Amino acid sequence: MSYGRASLFAIILFPGILFCQTPSVSTDSTPIPPPIAAPQNPPQSSPVQVETMPAAEPQQSTPPATTVPSEDEAGIIKSAAKQEAKFDGKDADDKASKDNDEPVNPAELHHPVLWHDPGQISSLDLYYGQGGKQGQPVAPFTFESEDHSGTNPKFDARDANGKKWRVKLGTEARPEVVASRLLWAMGYFVNDDYVLASAYIENLHLQRGAGKTKHGLITEARFARKPSGQKKIGIWKWKENPFTGTKEFNGLRVMMAVMNNWDLKDVNNAVFIDKQTGSELFLTSDIGATFGTNGLSWTVARSKGNIGTFKDSKFIEHADATEVDFGTPKPPTGLLIETGGLLAKQYGMRKGLDWIGRDVPREDARWMGSLLTQLSHQQLIDAFRAGHFPPDQIDAYVEIVESRIHELAGL
Repeated sequence: MSYGRASLFAIILFPGILFCQTPSVSTDSTPIPPPIAAPQNPPQSSPVQVETMPAAEPQQSTPPATTVPSEDEAGIIKSAAKQEAKFDGKDADDKASKDNDEPVNPAELHHPVLWHDPGQISSLDLYYGQGGKQGQPVAPFTFESEDHSGTNPKFDARDANGKKWRVKLGTEARPEVVASRLLWAMGYFVNDDYVLASAYIENLHLQRGAGKTKHGLITEARFARKPSGQKKIGIWKWKENPFTGTKEFNGLRVMMAVMNNWDLKDVNNAVFIDKQTGSELFLTSDIGATFGTNGLSWTVARSKGNIGTFKDSKFIEHADATEVDFGTPKPPTGLLIETGGLLAKQYGMRKGLDWIGRDVPREDARWMGSLLTQLSHQQLIDAFRAGHFPPDQIDAYVEIVESRIHELAGL
């Protein structure tokens, strides 16, 4: 095997280390804005407008091709691989015990709930979302601890009101908030979350993501927290849950395809206990791998929040009189073969998940389409504005999402 091919494999195996140009959503080359306490208010007099706004002509472009790293860069990749292995070991165990990532026991569930009636969908505020304007994180912020799980730097911080927030940096921050807005509008349970353009975190010190901060200043960060009165009690499995076969469960499968959420590992799901009602709330809690490719890709830049790959991805692959097959999640078999098995770990974590997008009852997919059609053009714009996507990308994203909604409604 040539060294050039091995270097390419290194890029695939460790997608967090990129040696290519990043899409236009990156903020690395732009000046850091002054710190602010919370997202800016939307410029409209009302956050949701039922009347359709004319969208500007989207300016779409496919991200530049990935380049193979030099020998020096390959050395950096090897160093990063050792650090990745460290986080996959001891620190991941610490996180599991802290966040309770064990599957819930179905026999111990008393009132499991996956979906609730969202009410008048057309009146929902998709800019501020479930938490509302009053629920935004309030400066100053104080660092508490780092979370070493996952691929994006994360840490816990408290705001001026004493509320604890899980802060995520990196490529998932923007798409995760948009995905949260859409799921909430459809009646699924989500966290309260916001993207802050910038924030100062007192006493911030990170092992991962140190390069994304400057003297405690972070930019384009996602702040998320569970609604008051809820506590995580475990995770749930896509193949073993109380809702299999229901239209609400199948509707959730459809939403994963609408947003190209390809990272559907069970550990990305959560079950919260609502202390007020005693209900066990089931939700997809880690939804940052959205609005990019519809499967595991060679680079993070292509996989999440990438308008070019989102536009080029397949939504509905096949539909007959009774069932629909969606393109998400796409099985990672192709990458495994192309890399000669070097992606075995990533493949093993996601093999067999493509059934989630297959054989969805046509009437359930149409039901989800009937809910999505109640969203106005402006509400969709507000959802992507909440994620701080650039204006030209917002127009392009909304055009694609509206096209997918139209396909569902026409089933």
